[in-house]
Amino acid sequence: MKSKPKTIAFYGLFGQQNWGNEWTLEAMISNVRRYFPDARLRCFCTGPDDVAARHRIAAFPISNRYTHGYPPPKRRPRSALGGLLHTAMRIPNEILHWIRVFRSLKGVDMLVVPGTGLLTDFATNPLGGPYILFKWSVVAKLRRCKLLFVSVGAGPMSHPMTKWFIKRALSLADYRSYRDGYSRDFLKAIGFAAHNDPLYPDLVFSLPLEVVPEREHRNGSKPIIGVGVKDYVGKLGLPECGEGKYRDFIAELGAFVSCLIDNRYPVRLLIGDTLYDNTVKEDVLEWLRQRGQALDSASITNANVSSGAELLLELAATDIVVSARFHNVLVGLMLRKPAISLSYHEKFRALVAGVGLPQYCHDIDELDAGKLAAQVEELDKRAADLRPQIKRKVDEYREALEEQYARMFQTA
Repeated sequence: MKSKPKTIAFYGLFGQQNWGNEWTLEAMISNVRRYFPDARLRCFCTGPDDVAARHRIAAFPISNRYTHGYPPPKRRPRSALGGLLHTAMRIPNEILHWIRVFRSLKGVDMLVVPGTGLLTDFATNPLGGPYILFKWSVVAKLRRCKLLFVSVGAGPMSHPMTKWFIKRALSLADYRSYRDGYSRDFLKAIGFAAHNDPLYPDLVFSLPLEVVPEREHRNGSKPIIGVGVKDYVGKLGLPECGEGKYRDFIAELGAFVSCLIDNRYPVRLLIGDTLYDNTVKEDVLEWLRQRGQALDSASITNANVSSGAELLLELAATDIVVSARFHNVLVGLMLRKPAISLSYHEKFRALVAGVGLPQYCHDIDELDAGKLAAQVEELDKRAADLRPQIKRKVDEYREALEEQYARMFQTA
């Protein structure tokens, strides 16, 4: 008898127009379909309308906060009485949401948490992302649904309650793997028994080859430098504390771009998140204008990007990538381009060290435009020798991820 098609659901911060996250979901969807071509796919996420339109699968909000999409509507300040009423109402609302989650997972055979940096309280609090993940993990097990955490990243976690929620969610999993040794070591350090959990590369390395654009490398002319921006406000991700950090980052990035232009390197500005990074690009350009830097089309390109496919083309049009967006650096490497990471997290160091380029990782709080420009000159000279080295590692990563998919799905 023909077996009943499986229902497989994905959980994560998808539909926010963060293109690293969208590439992660795309990679997971395409590989699930190779193993389960008839499976019914769903996604529980923060931007369900966007996910449904882009990935053509059924999508639903992970919490009431995201019912109307991402970003959630800003809440008006409450009076003291309003705050008390809100707290009183939250308990019955939470009970109702647990029931809704239970109903949502009816008939789901497998709930997959693919990649991304969910295991943290960066830019959130314990009752935000960590609690919601815990809730879905508990309900998945109540529904006898297989729970898989696949190539996930971990840290930082500053609150004890966050650590409790994350550890309990992971303890319920039928399968766990981490994208780097730092993530596994971090979890062991907070008391989670991750010793026997495997390490596998970031899932974006398993994007289908047909969606990854090819481009001939330049010979003779100056290489195009892709410079990736980010709405950086400090390593805690708290906007109310980070205006000074943001201005310092814009100034150093602007000074770096100015050095590149003065040295006749064409610059291509890159984003990683449409909702946040376009403003950053404009701030960098304004910093350059105020200092009298000439910004003609031959020296700097500032293309509009509204999809992951468009960003892939932008990255393909560069020769060296310098970015504060993790997946800009990763995809640059995947396209066999030397890359420099501007790091606010250990994942950057693990990424570039993994392909043999540990010296090309810079702490984002200690950027030096002159040093960055000098390293671009160095990579320009070394590029031909580095590309085969990068390709070998990327091919190894693809093979490792193929092994992981077989391990996860062949007996599912």
